[in-house]
Amino acid sequence: MRLPRPRFTPQIMRVVRDVDRLDRSLFTAIAEHRSPMLDRVMPKLSRAADYSVLWMAVGAGLAATGDRRLKWAAERGLGNIALASLLTNQVGKRLAPRLRPAIESVPLARRVFRLPTSNSFPSGHSASAAAFAMGVSTEAPAAGIVVQALAGLVAFSRIATGAHYPSDVAVGWAIGSAVSTLGARVQPSAPPAKVTPAPPLTIDVPPHPRGAGVVCVINPRAGGGNGARVIRRIEKLLPEAEIVRLGQGQDLDDLLADAAARCDVLGVGGGDGTLQAGARHAIEHDVPLAVFPSGTFNHFAKALGVSVDATARAIEQGWCTAVDVARLNGEIFLNTASAGSYPEFVIRREKLEARIGKPLAAVVAGWRMPRTAEPFTLRYDNREYTLAGIFIGNGRYDPPGDAPQTRLRMDDGQLDLRFLERGSRWAAVRTLFAVFTGGLGRLPLYHEFDAPKAHLEVVGGPIPFARDGEVTGSGTVLDLDVDYRALTVYRPRTGSWSRVLRRFGWRRQGVTAS
Repeated sequence: MRLPRPRFTPQIMRVVRDVDRLDRSLFTAIAEHRSPMLDRVMPKLSRAADYSVLWMAVGAGLAATGDRRLKWAAERGLGNIALASLLTNQVGKRLAPRLRPAIESVPLARRVFRLPTSNSFPSGHSASAAAFAMGVSTEAPAAGIVVQALAGLVAFSRIATGAHYPSDVAVGWAIGSAVSTLGARVQPSAPPAKVTPAPPLTIDVPPHPRGAGVVCVINPRAGGGNGARVIRRIEKLLPEAEIVRLGQGQDLDDLLADAAARCDVLGVGGGDGTLQAGARHAIEHDVPLAVFPSGTFNHFAKALGVSVDATARAIEQGWCTAVDVARLNGEIFLNTASAGSYPEFVIRREKLEARIGKPLAAVVAGWRMPRTAEPFTLRYDNREYTLAGIFIGNGRYDPPGDAPQTRLRMDDGQLDLRFLERGSRWAAVRTLFAVFTGGLGRLPLYHEFDAPKAHLEVVGGPIPFARDGEVTGSGTVLDLDVDYRALTVYRPRTGSWSRVLRRFGWRRQGVTAS
């Protein structure tokens, strides 16, 4: 499709002719400037930016650093390029056709091997360079300084190699800048994280060589039979430890209460639900908890940075720390609690598990949730929210403004409250896109709060609650608070090697020393 050419007044045409004369003069001055460095560098830089290959490589490098902010910067920059290229090549070049410059005055060594056949005005390379560089600067200003300088060199290379006049480059740069500015207004940058990780509290307790005084309650069937393998490993590492196996039909609470009443160390093996019950009895009987991860996900163990071997070593050496325990309506949880959509998901998944298995049941339940989940109204701090779901973390989760992934600390005395309001169908699509691109914090429907305690009221009927991934009831009131450093738990000490890992991006507190 060829767009109609606009008609200009005589005054505008005089301005166009003046700009054209200035363009040609500047182009000739640059072409006639003899510089071996320009001859060597400019053609290579210009070719590298063909089809935005250079910017895709830079974006991949930023994402590969593992830094969330740089990943966002790369995503924003590449997204800007897509829109800037569309506007430049499909609109700009059709509105104002212009022939490419005559390159006879450009040194042969400096010319591009393949001169484009499209219209000269405006410069697509310059639009892409500006769009990417300003997108990176929006999310990561420090990295943006370097990328802006590189983008400026790319834009200049289009003049130096004879591909464009200076005004082509200037207008292309303006288009890329406008696209980036508009994108920043539509989807502003998320605020940077300000949480600084701190070393965990170290508590010295009596060592228990070979596991003497340790009583372990373990579910052999946990994690699809992983519990049985954990039992064999504990028997090898801690031969004097007593192991109590949870049998079919036995009450877990009774076994844990009996073990906690007569042990020096309460060991628990199972998933997060089993560990939650063990933590409650360890607190009640004032004994340290030893975590032997053997469930499906083991979120608490991963946050602690423990394994079966690491916990056994910590027991023999007497290494403990103290972590927070959160409470929902008086019942403890170690990782997270939730209300609304996630408990509904768990209920639907459990109905399907017996017939099609847990993994497939989770997929089917997750697919049905967006169409069938009912919103609910919640009152918090004298404000009402119509929500799809609530996330409640025991401790602040990282990163802020995104789907929660891990904790920098487990003893900060704070609850991490995250609300997602229910919006239109378009809002649901935008939310899904934000989840995958790390931009939840930019959405007006997403809210985050930190507080040591909170009182939430559901307006209307009761909604289901879940603690550590298990549905535990329903109600219209959520009373939340944190017991600061209430649980003493075995944890390996971090050493110099783990500090090196953290410097290169491993930020989880409690990495096992080696």
